[in-house]
Amino acid sequence: MAPASSFPIIDMGLLAGEERPAAMDMLRDACENWGFFQILNHGISTELMDEVERLTKGHYKRVREQRFLEFASKALQDGGGGARGVKAENLDWESTFFVRHLPESNLAEIPDLDDGYRRAMRRFAGELEALAERLLDLLCENLGLERGYLARAFRGPSKGAPTFATKVSSYPPCPRPDLVSGLRAHTDAGGIILLFQDDRVGGLQLLKDGAWVDVPPTRHSIVVNLGDQLEVITNGTYKSVVHRVVAQSDGNRMSIASFYNPGGDAVIFPAPALVKAEEAAAAYPRFVFEDYMKLYVRHKFEAKEPRFEAFKSMETGGSNRGIAIA
Repeated sequence: MAPASSFPIIDMGLLAGEERPAAMDMLRDACENWGFFQILNHGISTELMDEVERLTKGHYKRVREQRFLEFASKALQDGGGGARGVKAENLDWESTFFVRHLPESNLAEIPDLDDGYRRAMRRFAGELEALAERLLDLLCENLGLERGYLARAFRGPSKGAPTFATKVSSYPPCPRPDLVSGLRAHTDAGGIILLFQDDRVGGLQLLKDGAWVDVPPTRHSIVVNLGDQLEVITNGTYKSVVHRVVAQSDGNRMSIASFYNPGGDAVIFPAPALVKAEEAAAAYPRFVFEDYMKLYVRHKFEAKEPRFEAFKSMETGGSNRGIAIA
């Protein structure tokens, strides 16, 4: 296990003052060499974050805990894992629900949420959306792209909007964390991911230089990581990073991960300004985001490189529909 002491933590308050160049250099290093970083003074009020945390933990306790315990007991018996002393390769120790914000919200349709929780989540999503767009412009600045380039790249030609959704997860105490993963190792398919995680119970790790590094729980911070689409658009200047959640024997870890992704019909390809003149072609393929997602859902817990190669091999065929990895 590698130490987390050097994990990049960026104070966004410094961007408004004379320390902006140093803060931008930290951001550049985090994007190019880590793919993960934490931000402080990000503009979302601590009061709202505390309210969302309280309501999320209360909702799990009131609505989801008993369901999860019943599922977990049966899954360990039927699917391998701790009950038989065999590692459960295809089981994630998490309780999850999803909320869609863009292009249209389904928050009103999610069952078992009380009105106060819906209001808080709506406000929180609005703050996160604005923060994601601000971060994308900061990345443009560091990449030498014109302001707004990444935001425009995320907007599909017909809907004209990105997709934006939140995965709300709880990782309850696990009786055999040595045999069951909280969440298996993977990269994220989309664009930029903003995570509000528990500050008392850890478990999130990223793979760096062949070693797993803990992402330190820090109160009122937002953890940011980069998805596969930013790797493609930046032609590999930024990389999506393999990460996982390690199940814990004590404590119930809260995770609210919001995914600011391209629109389903957005055409994703390397920014021409980031393709070097000496390259005969861009290092990454061109594809429709919706098509990439269809492939991703079947191969999420596998290496990303075959996904990219599958689309590169199809580029001369004129269509990516129905693509598969052998």
